[in-house]
Amino acid sequence: MATIVNTPAQTERSGGMGFLLGVVLLIVFVLLLIGYGLPYIQSITQTPQVNVPGKVDVNVNTPAK
Repeated sequence: MATIVNTPAQTERSGGMGFLLGVVLLIVFVLLLIGYGLPYIQSITQTPQVNVPGKVDVNVNTPAK
């Protein structure tokens, strides 16, 4: 004998408000990443600027005693 399972239809539509909240939170997260994350990453990857003079006076002669 075959078993027939009848599932009742959904009476409520769920997930609409949760989906909308998730999309809004995702947009806020992306905006925060662009606003704070990218400048932070750029500041880390910059190399320091080193200034070396063109001429260095190296006097190794000591005065006589």
